Amino acid sequence: MTLKADEIREALAPFGVEVGDHLAGQIREYVRLLLFWNQKINLTAVTEPRQVLTRHFGESMFGAQLLARPDGKLADVGSGAGFPGLALKLVCPALQVKLIEPTTKKAVFLSEVMRALELSGVEIVKERIERLHAVEADIVTARAVGDISSIAQWAAGVASIQVLLWLGAEDAAEARRNEGWHWQEPAGLPLSTNRVVLSGLKAAGS
Repeated sequence: MTLKADEIREALAPFGVEVGDHLAGQIREYVRLLLFWNQKINLTAVTEPRQVLTRHFGESMFGAQLLARPDGKLADVGSGAGFPGLALKLVCPALQVKLIEPTTKKAVFLSEVMRALELSGVEIVKERIERLHAVEADIVTARAVGDISSIAQWAAGVASIQVLLWLGAEDAAEARRNEGWHWQEPAGLPLSTNRVVLSGLKAAGS
């Protein structure tokens, strides 16, 4: 199935994403690569193209409106298939993005997407965050990954000014107990009853 530009626009409209022809072409190719590679390595359990658009691209790109610095340096923890980090790069081309993904096969996939979409300003870091202490970032993002407390603590230690977390509403309530951040009210994701994006701004002196 080849996605048409109008189908992409319609799917992403609820998330506040404006899709021009260039972005539509990038997303179409990204989806094609994702579903092709997913036959060989486990990248996503979501394989219906329209659901890929909403669950992966829409939910990731929704976070663009919450970015404190859409032209800043972003470190995406546990990038997997590139969500949210690489999807945010598509809608905020001025972002300088580090995709932190320790799994070799997933890192190779990310490299292929970068090559196919001719993206610059993106670096893949094949390492676990507990071994990274010199990452320069204004924003740290994470989507549905591991220990949120550890990610928040790590983000505070790499001089980031903002952390953005994609998670369930109950997990968001737990995450807001982490000190060192001024947490905003969670932003509910369109078309979802319990998934949110939680933004935290670094507290002074943290």
